[in-house]
Amino acid sequence: MSAAVAPAAGHPDTMHSEAEESKEVATDVFNSKNLAVQAQKKILGKMVSKSIATTLIDDTSSEVLDELYRVTKEYTQNKKEAEKIIKNLIKTVIKLAILYRNNQFNQDELALMEKFKKKVHQLAMTAVSFHQVDFTFDRNVLSRLLNECRDMLHQIIQRHLTAKSHGRVNNVFDHFSDCDFLAALYNPFGNFKPHLQKLCDGINKMLDEENI
Repeated sequence: MSAAVAPAAGHPDTMHSEAEESKEVATDVFNSKNLAVQAQKKILGKMVSKSIATTLIDDTSSEVLDELYRVTKEYTQNKKEAEKIIKNLIKTVIKLAILYRNNQFNQDELALMEKFKKKVHQLAMTAVSFHQVDFTFDRNVLSRLLNECRDMLHQIIQRHLTAKSHGRVNNVFDHFSDCDFLAALYNPFGNFKPHLQKLCDGINKMLDEENI
């Protein structure tokens, strides 16, 4: 996802102060953009204005994240868990963008980051193709691609983020790489068909805009 991020103040270790997170209260209306604003302020500090933070996640990315929340809530039948998964996804995207745009990665990490971007692009193309072309869906292929993304992400952030951040990554990928979840999402006769259509429309738009 494309990100326009203000320069971070000081060392990335400032990202580690997250004591207030436990105070977050689930709201009735889930909004990815608002969550991105809140998360970026916590990560970078109060020096980040709302106008800067709103540019972090664009409208298309926000729509995809909101749809991921809806399908996760419906699948898990657990609103709080669905919010936690998407919040963890948003926080991970923000931290990765901050590290990248503030030149915190060494050459090996930058090379991994390029591989990661290509893998995410491949994942997006595959997810859309499986929806568009009948009888091509293979949950094991999607699950493998997601787990390859997970492994690369762990390596990229290893020097920079805490064990708590690694736990967030696992929380996100444990859910989305689950073969039962993927099978339910892609079931052509299932309840999630409208969600999948909206997700793929959004991902297609992100691909067209070269944001993924």
